[in-house]
Amino acid sequence: MKRPASGEVPHPEVPHPESPRPGQRVRTRDLPVFPVVPEPVRPDVSRDARAVEHALEAAGHYDGPRIGLVTLGCDKNTVDSERMMAALVGHGARVSSQVEGADVVVINTCGFIESAREQSVETILEACALKEAGDIRAVVAVGCLVQRYKDELAAEIPEVDLFLGLTEMQGLVPELRSRGLLSEAPLLPTMERPLRILSTDTPHTSFLKVSEGCDHTCAFCAIPHMRGLHRSAPLDELVREARELEARGVRELNIISQDTTWYGRDLRRAAVQAAGKGGIPLATPVLEDLLRALLDETGIPWYRLFYMYPSGITPGMVELLASEPRLLPYLDMPLQHGSDPVLRRMRRPERQATIRERAGWLRDAVPDLVLRTTVIVGFPGETEAEFEDMLGLLEELRFERLGAFTYSIEEGTPAAEMPDQVDPEVMQDRLERLMDLQREISFAANQALVGRRERVLVDRLVDEDPEQAAEGRTRGQAAEVDGLTRILHGADALRAGQFVEVEIVDALDYDLVARVVGPAD
Repeated sequence: MKRPASGEVPHPEVPHPESPRPGQRVRTRDLPVFPVVPEPVRPDVSRDARAVEHALEAAGHYDGPRIGLVTLGCDKNTVDSERMMAALVGHGARVSSQVEGADVVVINTCGFIESAREQSVETILEACALKEAGDIRAVVAVGCLVQRYKDELAAEIPEVDLFLGLTEMQGLVPELRSRGLLSEAPLLPTMERPLRILSTDTPHTSFLKVSEGCDHTCAFCAIPHMRGLHRSAPLDELVREARELEARGVRELNIISQDTTWYGRDLRRAAVQAAGKGGIPLATPVLEDLLRALLDETGIPWYRLFYMYPSGITPGMVELLASEPRLLPYLDMPLQHGSDPVLRRMRRPERQATIRERAGWLRDAVPDLVLRTTVIVGFPGETEAEFEDMLGLLEELRFERLGAFTYSIEEGTPAAEMPDQVDPEVMQDRLERLMDLQREISFAANQALVGRRERVLVDRLVDEDPEQAAEGRTRGQAAEVDGLTRILHGADALRAGQFVEVEIVDALDYDLVARVVGPAD
């Protein structure tokens, strides 16, 4: 992160009573669930306002200041950025996800692992170079990396005009105005202000972030330091947002949070505290209630569940997943490891017995289920025997989808101070061995699908390919993190966002090859 400073540029801080020092855990539940502004997206906007607007190109007041917003990191950051873009449009800006032609560049940073931090810093420096060249007027950095390292970043990169951590992002609009970076241009009429501007290249697929923060204390993870304790969004607001997403053409909605199974637990705790000793608490929703409300009050064809901790999966949740066809037979169930001693050192809430039990419940109840997980290789003290124990569990449970990465030291976490840090070459060797196993599992699962008919959601058309007409995904393939289905030529004109019925004709390690046999809409 160190670099020569090229001169001082004022970067006054936004005071906030909840702003922690860098690296300090955010210990409050009073922070907004969606951190652009606290109520819950923008103040003074009717709840009848349109919730979503698609915009891959520039959107907003044509003569307003042009703002390019760059999003780094996870899908939760994507949702935050889409809300940020909408807030800026609502206050007179012309906003795009492109830097070219912008007056101001806003970078929503990621601070999760070392490579993400490096990418965030590099992106900030690239924007500063554009500023130095006179191509843009100002650079703003916000989000997770700033939450953790605001003071250090401000000292090392003084060319940045404004730093806002997650606990300060409700100050984005007033701070831009105070610096003359956001004009007093007439606002859009209330009913024309979107609450999100979809920024992905597949606007038929989107995310619904149902909560913010995390109550778990995993030894390797810095998320609670940045995003605070777990806070659930109100059920009625989530349903309304899903309705508007549907109205804008979303056909697949991915349910996300830090731990999706935790939804509603904070609401229940608050209700019990409010009732007092001996009182009867008000009824509060849990995840199953939220999912039923989404299914009842929208017609979105595909709902996909992510970040479902095994310890939080209940028999009722399994029954709901098995009985509702619009809840896809797909579950992302992060493990992080498969050896009990390592899971204990990681401070994870489950052990092998729980993992096996929940996977068994799901496999027995849900036909054609696809399970996804993530694991960390090389956690401090990981022995060869513990790594082999994890390989054995993964071979036994046979997750069709798996993401794996080597351990990265996170400043301020307990794991960073643990002895017996694993040599990087050992970590890389173990990662390659793990992925060799997963490649075999994935190919076998894909091979078993050859000859079957599947419903596929078309994501994009493919130009100038003699064999392939389009790319899409089956129920068992999530956007961006899994493989895809390559759709061969031979069908009538396809379009992105369309469902088609296909026959799987070939299998690759992670992708499928298919031909269209009929419409599925």
